[in-house]
Amino acid sequence: MGIGVGIFLIAVGAIFAFAIDANLGWLNVNVVGWVLMLVGVVSLLLTLHFWNTRRRAVVAAPVRTDRVVADRVVPVQDDRVVREEYREVRRPGHPA
Repeated sequence: MGIGVGIFLIAVGAIFAFAIDANLGWLNVNVVGWVLMLVGVVSLLLTLHFWNTRRRAVVAAPVRTDRVVADRVVPVQDDRVVREEYREVRRPGHPA
């Protein structure tokens, strides 16, 4: 059951317990209403309990430190060797 079913059972139980004044002889409608409200409250509590335990799972990611990647690139332009440096800093949380 879920939250919606629990609220629905509480509402139907409240209607039977407080709004309907019928005497069927062998069936007391007020007692049926109280039972439905009790089942609805238990359903809500169980649903919230299972949702709360499911959300406690924590996935820990490994801690990565900043790292510096230094590549020396030596391109040739017009028969001259040009020295350029490329430096990249990667921070934690960004893909490698």
